[in-house]
Amino acid sequence: MNPFNEKPLSILSSFQNWKQLYPKAYNKYEVDPYTKTRIILMNGTEFEANWFSHQFARHTTNNDLRRELSVTRSIEKQQQLKISLLKPANESALEHTISYEQLAVDLTAELAKRECDCYVKKALDFALLEDFDHLYRYANLLNMEQGILAENLVGRYTEIMPGRPTISHHRFSKDNVKRNINSKTASKQTILSTMIITAAEQQTMNYYMNITNLANNELSRKLYQEIALVEEEHVTQYESLMDSSASWLEMLLWHEYCECYLYWSCYVTETDPYVKALWEENLDIEIGHLHKAAELLKKYENKEWQEVIPDGTFPEPICLHENIDYVRNILETTVQFTGLLEDYVNVNELSLDANFFQYQKIINPTTEIVPSHIVIDAHIRNQGKDYRFEVAPNPIKELRCRTVDNTSVGRKKDEATSTDFFCNLCKD
Repeated sequence: MNPFNEKPLSILSSFQNWKQLYPKAYNKYEVDPYTKTRIILMNGTEFEANWFSHQFARHTTNNDLRRELSVTRSIEKQQQLKISLLKPANESALEHTISYEQLAVDLTAELAKRECDCYVKKALDFALLEDFDHLYRYANLLNMEQGILAENLVGRYTEIMPGRPTISHHRFSKDNVKRNINSKTASKQTILSTMIITAAEQQTMNYYMNITNLANNELSRKLYQEIALVEEEHVTQYESLMDSSASWLEMLLWHEYCECYLYWSCYVTETDPYVKALWEENLDIEIGHLHKAAELLKKYENKEWQEVIPDGTFPEPICLHENIDYVRNILETTVQFTGLLEDYVNVNELSLDANFFQYQKIINPTTEIVPSHIVIDAHIRNQGKDYRFEVAPNPIKELRCRTVDNTSVGRKKDEATSTDFFCNLCKD
């Protein structure tokens, strides 16, 4: 599909009244796990588009342009709110969090498996193991507090076991900034991947930042606090991959194109008829926004959309599905890696005065105060072992013990064996 070839709706026809804006929430006992993750993904995508538009408006003095931005921005806020209300009131914040982390794992794996830029793929694989471990930590908290097995929430499509331990995720900020791509030379898939994953991780960060002080006990508040700060690291990593040389109007076009692509992907892969109809509705709305962005690009920069996106045909749709074998492969080969400025390096190879070790001493002076460790330790003390859903033993032998939480892998030298990241074999 090429959305530039579609007839757009008029912008004003996209506004909805209060009755139209309030959707029917899904049944949390019956909904497919990937319907929930698609909802979270599109909630985050709309937030990113809306927030980008706000930042654009703050960096131009042209009020005619600002007025145009304000119209599409207000529609996108309506879209976001409608999508967010698909979540039912009886689904707890912690249950919803499990879906956030399942999205993070399976979306990241899906993007990584199709990524032909080795550097971007490495960034995806690196953070994948961290979101995978977050799922394990939250699942143990959920089981301990509410007696719910997270494996049922994720449909047993995603394993729940330790990844790179969360205590090892805390890096000095400078080591999270990576090299940006160039949208003039990068593939369309790579550009979209950097935008999609940035929006998704930003949504996760925002959710955790907002839910931290609303959690109903100290342990939950502390775990959300810790992982929210890791998500800040992830957003820093992913946004630094995005093209920083493109103009505001070029990026506006890319944002609208990305939204069209994701709504189309959700539409063609959705299994719930009611939600599928909403994806189609929003795709129609976004095609109108895309054409408006092309119009503004032509008016203010005298550029045709083809100068920014030479081929408007969508890549293959993003399909959320199980990635157990892929995640296990990345865990087995890269668990011992961390960030070092623009690159990634095995902890075994870091000098003892590296920023990573210095920062670890500051934020994790003892393991006993680290919330992600406290959660697992408490579950072990209360129930005799941690909670997991595994199809086979953990590929890292140091992470197989269910009666002691490992706090050394990925953070201390020689605590695990890792080889290296691998690239995809892509056609030229």
